[in-house]
Amino acid sequence: MRVRVFREFFREIDANWEPEADQKINLRIIGSTALMLQANYERGTKDSDVLKARDLSDETTEQLLKLAGKGTEIHNRHRLYVDLVSNSIPFLPQKPNWITLPDLGSELTHFEISVLSVVDVVVSKLKRFSANDIEDIEAMVDQERVPHGDLIERFELAVDLFFGDARAENLPRYLENLNRVERDMLLVPESDIELPDWAS
Repeated sequence: MRVRVFREFFREIDANWEPEADQKINLRIIGSTALMLQANYERGTKDSDVLKARDLSDETTEQLLKLAGKGTEIHNRHRLYVDLVSNSIPFLPQKPNWITLPDLGSELTHFEISVLSVVDVVVSKLKRFSANDIEDIEAMVDQERVPHGDLIERFELAVDLFFGDARAENLPRYLENLNRVERDMLLVPESDIELPDWAS
């Protein structure tokens, strides 16, 4: 079972961790890994995306990559690796919805594990919208984990964050992807969401 693989992956990182302080480090997981850790869903993936949050120090980042980054022994053993993603990259609201996984965190000495909510993962996947992203979104819609109202609310909050900078030029494409999800997966009318005039 895929979830068991992730659990073993995090347990091995934890067992080999050299702590910098007494308090636990919160690892915030995004992408398909977040879906698999909270939904009845499995899809082959080569990485475990960790959002590089402000509370991850340079030392923590360096140690994570040294222990479980691409090409490490942990990567080769579990066929998973940590990929640290900059805060500026994901298409998300300013305050993402994080869900703590206490059952997994209780097994770990040095870490707490939080996952991005299903709806926020779906919103983030509207940016790249690759074949794998579409597969993930379809699976969550099939499991009725993407209420339309929640999806629109979180999408609009993400738009608000991008509204005032150069990234706004990509918003029409994200809206097209949202409309496709509405039309082809949720089977509801497409939403007409206001975008900056210069980005339309």
